[in-house]
Amino acid sequence: MKCSLLIASMLISTTFNVFADEAKNLKVHEEISIDAPSVKVWEKVNNFNDLGAWHPAVKTTEIVKGENNKVGAERLLTLQDGGTIKEKLLKYNAKAKTFKYSIIEGVLPVTSYASSVTVKQVGKNKSIVVWDGTFKRKDTSATPAEGQDDATAVKVITSVYRGGLDNLKKISE
Repeated sequence: MKCSLLIASMLISTTFNVFADEAKNLKVHEEISIDAPSVKVWEKVNNFNDLGAWHPAVKTTEIVKGENNKVGAERLLTLQDGGTIKEKLLKYNAKAKTFKYSIIEGVLPVTSYASSVTVKQVGKNKSIVVWDGTFKRKDTSATPAEGQDDATAVKVITSVYRGGLDNLKKISE
């Protein structure tokens, strides 16, 4: 009996240690204050079929499935460097000035990615744009390859959000 308990305990401990190092849920939250009414800012970000209108890393956006700004629509982003990202619109609420999408496939070092963009009015001529995302690193092994770890995934997504938000501020004010 003691031997069985010892073996069971060792198996549970070993299993826990293997899973403890696997990819975990990660989050990035970025926001920016813009000296412009939320309606004006929303006009720049609300078109699911034109991320390039405000994000400098995006060369072209094409709806490849469904209808623009309708839940279920899929877009293909072609980046300035030629890489591509395919995304799916999960929620869209023009009245609340928000949308949510996921990445289906792409060059970013992440998986299980879902994100939302929201424009909020915070004063007569002042808005805040919030970009939130949750994801896991793409390399879900216990020991990820160099440059494929959690810190790299967070750094990449943070730089994507900052690049877009900083440019949105520049073109909106």
